[in-house]
Amino acid sequence: MANYVYIATSLDGFIATSDGGLDWLYELPNPEQSDYGYAEFMSCIDAIVMGRNTFEKVLTFDEWPYDKPVFILSNSLAKLPEHILDKAEIVSGDIKRLINQLNQRGYKNLYVDGGGVIQSFLQEDLIDEIIITLIPILLGNGFSLFGKLDRQLKFRHKKTEIYNKTLVKNYYTRDR
Repeated sequence: MANYVYIATSLDGFIATSDGGLDWLYELPNPEQSDYGYAEFMSCIDAIVMGRNTFEKVLTFDEWPYDKPVFILSNSLAKLPEHILDKAEIVSGDIKRLINQLNQRGYKNLYVDGGGVIQSFLQEDLIDEIIITLIPILLGNGFSLFGKLDRQLKFRHKKTEIYNKTLVKNYYTRDR
């Protein structure tokens, strides 16, 4: 049972531009059409928990990108679009209680996505592994991956992978 963050950041720690843009993620050459380990990661995941903003960004994609159940953590979202009713569910409330409920439903390994949701999970010390791919660009501003915490959370470096001599993917596990 574990909660994972799998995300890309700019060198200066941003996950999106100030207007929520992600175009900078797709500007790098990818001659081998690699998924950079995403499929392997997703094979270990039971479900995805994401925030409303991330969900709304995903809705702008040409097609729904997930074959795992998606839980949208939101206190303001009232309903889902018809075409994903069987693929996603709106959830709200206490994060620890939510994780327990999802675990009881058989979802043991959760992919936590979206800046605000990741920060909330970190605030509650509910992240077990962080996988961050550094993209060699300085955005200067935008949405930061990490926010303020009430206490330090220590992680241990597990491994590093380098793709196309450009992307640096670091794996960290919670040091408890």
